[in-house]
Amino acid sequence: MTSSQKPKQLIALVLVMLTAFSIHAQTLIKGVVKDAKSGQVMPFVSVGIKGTTSGTTTDVNGYYEVGTSENVTKIEYSFLGYITVTKSFTVGQTQTINVTMEEDAHTLDEVVVKPKKEKYRNKNNPAVELIRQVIDHKEQNRMKHYDYTHYLEYDKMQMALNNTPQGFKNSKLLKKYQFVLDNVDTTRFEGKALLPIYIEENISQKYFKRSPEKHKTIVTANKHVTFDERYINNESISTYMKNLYQNVDLYENNIYVVTNSFLSPIADMSPSFYKFYITDTVMNQGVKLVELSFYPRNKSDLLFQGKMYVTLDGHYGVQKAVMTVNKDINLNWVTDLHLTLDFERSADETFHLSKTDLLVNFGVFQGKKGLFGERTVTIKNFDMTTPIADSVFDGPSTVTLADASSHSDSYWMENRPDSLSTTEANTYKNMDSLNNMKSFKRLMWFTTTFLAGYNVNGPVEFGPLSTFYSFNPVEGFRLRFGGRTTPELSKRVFGEAYGAYGFKDKRWKYYVGGTYSLNNKSIYAYPLNYIRASVQEETSIPGQSLQFVQEDNFLLSFKRGVNDKYMYNKIYSLDWVAEFGDHMGVKATFKNWKQEAAGGLNFIHADGTNDTIPTIHTSEVGLEWRWAPHEQFFQRKLYRTPIPNVYPIMTLGVKWGIPDFLGGDYKYKTFYGSVYKRFYLSQLGLADVVVNAGYIFGSVPYPLLNIAQANQTYAYQLQAYSMMNFLEFVSDKYVSLNVDYHMYGFIFNKVPLFKKLKLREVATFKLLYGGLRDENRPDKNPDQLKFPTDQFGNVSTYSLEKQPYMEVSVGVENIFNLIRVDFVKRLSYLEYQNVPKYGVRARINFDF
Repeated sequence: MTSSQKPKQLIALVLVMLTAFSIHAQTLIKGVVKDAKSGQVMPFVSVGIKGTTSGTTTDVNGYYEVGTSENVTKIEYSFLGYITVTKSFTVGQTQTINVTMEEDAHTLDEVVVKPKKEKYRNKNNPAVELIRQVIDHKEQNRMKHYDYTHYLEYDKMQMALNNTPQGFKNSKLLKKYQFVLDNVDTTRFEGKALLPIYIEENISQKYFKRSPEKHKTIVTANKHVTFDERYINNESISTYMKNLYQNVDLYENNIYVVTNSFLSPIADMSPSFYKFYITDTVMNQGVKLVELSFYPRNKSDLLFQGKMYVTLDGHYGVQKAVMTVNKDINLNWVTDLHLTLDFERSADETFHLSKTDLLVNFGVFQGKKGLFGERTVTIKNFDMTTPIADSVFDGPSTVTLADASSHSDSYWMENRPDSLSTTEANTYKNMDSLNNMKSFKRLMWFTTTFLAGYNVNGPVEFGPLSTFYSFNPVEGFRLRFGGRTTPELSKRVFGEAYGAYGFKDKRWKYYVGGTYSLNNKSIYAYPLNYIRASVQEETSIPGQSLQFVQEDNFLLSFKRGVNDKYMYNKIYSLDWVAEFGDHMGVKATFKNWKQEAAGGLNFIHADGTNDTIPTIHTSEVGLEWRWAPHEQFFQRKLYRTPIPNVYPIMTLGVKWGIPDFLGGDYKYKTFYGSVYKRFYLSQLGLADVVVNAGYIFGSVPYPLLNIAQANQTYAYQLQAYSMMNFLEFVSDKYVSLNVDYHMYGFIFNKVPLFKKLKLREVATFKLLYGGLRDENRPDKNPDQLKFPTDQFGNVSTYSLEKQPYMEVSVGVENIFNLIRVDFVKRLSYLEYQNVPKYGVRARINFDF
């Protein structure tokens, strides 16, 4: 199984803060609200416990659930156009109270059109006609309508534990942390007791130019809770939260929230997926507004429900929107989601976005307890009339000023549009005190070591733990021990080494590497700029990239079929890596590589003599260029995981084999390139598409050709061929296509059982096509090496001239919210011996 794609630092933080979580007995009231006359359920009814701040609204099914620990006995139900209902309840019990509400004749004239009781239709529906006007006027109401805009933006993100139980607070074991546990806000959000664990604030100047379109962000001030960098990557926490709580533009067709694409209620095709009702008219800022309620046609789809207020001044702009999601939505871990958008009137009478408030409660455990997150973005000093000099847009699109994190408390008090609550303000000093406590550091050490696999131990870390024990047919039982230095030892010089021993082949393997940082930063953090030299002696499966970390992970030891063709490799390498601009990077390499056949593999001449050669020796230089516009990633201990966005990731590279230099025997040139792109298909899901191509000039033996990346493990690997055997296909020219399509329940949401289980559909298609020139074919060129054979002497390595290699898979993901299972079918080259025709593969995939 592959590891999760989410940052382990944040998981470590959550595990530390959630060492215990239980439900404290309180009064809990639930039920359904219906119309007394029609018997139909009533959504969006306000439900509040009198004498407290606890309250909620009914969902689209008229259902509500609200709780309190206060000693009160009355609950109130109110809705525009209906008589308010008050009921009594018993303190300290869980009880069901169903309510019917009657229309109030004195207020009915305020309502223009109420939701119709007959079957819903778009035709002759005034609400749909209104939303079509909003859609037709989208462009003139967007910020991008203006030639120039600039404004000040205040961005506040926070994370908190929600509804911490009283028993947790009174625990003697946690007495020393009482100052943190007492910092609870019970007044800000109804029904929530929030214990903040993280807060971040940013003040930025934002600039936009329409033609040509350019954006610029200058971060002038930044403040956030800081954790010990040995255990938590603070930058990754910020990146992760911004990825969950992305900037919201209601006028875009799709709104990205918690890594998912929601169709906007004013998207071009929204009438096909939403039901719309006119429910009220009001006056605000001197403008007549229509209250427009909307609901998803299918409750499980990635759609919103709520209300928006539309102007009737000819602009048909949105003045306010309040949105949530249906409880039946196919969304993992999220128990509550609320999005509020406020718009202010501009000088030209249109409305521009002035404030966004996004609240998400993540149900780490059952119920609505768990992790609560909020992002509030406030826009001030909006100017769409003053031209912006072109020089403002020079350089990177986002710039953080050098003194952004050094502002005083008085600066923040003067420049925040909204003041912090006492609880929020205390979070900074409380978490700082917590980080300095020895007991908390020990807990962080244990959790980080367990999750990251490295023993966090000051200037030197030992690990990774997952590679301590593994096995394979050549080495048998294998033990490995290694470690690396940290910035505590030096911010410029980093070292890494490991040693491993195979008890079957009785040979030592090792890696020793040293890296010098040219920008005095960690060699794992953006932007990279370092020189690395290393020597490695290790086993590998032909065609697999040698990654000196975790290539011998214990879980990857289990493989299907015959897996006996290995190589011993001795590699001397020198690399220079640098990143610049908008996530553009270059990599220059030198590699002196000696390959020795192992296991069932032999290097045999094709001239009929059956002579063997002991090693294949090459000296190679390479240059690679990579561009990933607007890239973000989760930073981990040894590597970083890119966060997909709408922009492609492109790579181009070339390698030269240099004969007669440090033992090199071969002359060749290899050109290669790849493009990755994620396509968001709105309600139809998304597709990840990867195209690769390459060409090798020169006459080389098969270990130096392109060896197709096969997968003989039982874990589903996205970029490998699951039904292909190791070393099955080689080529000197190739092109490949890989499509991984996720439908996110578009079909399953319409099947009751699948809908209840929140299962999702997934499908893939993989194609590889290539060929070999005569100079690289052992049957045409006797100077080459014979292709490998199986244990019976049959050739087991082939070229791809006949047709493309193809495989497809269909699968189900989101099993138990974590597991993906694919049924994979091989479509071509089925006549070859010992090849699988189909199989089942599984993968762990954490997603929302």
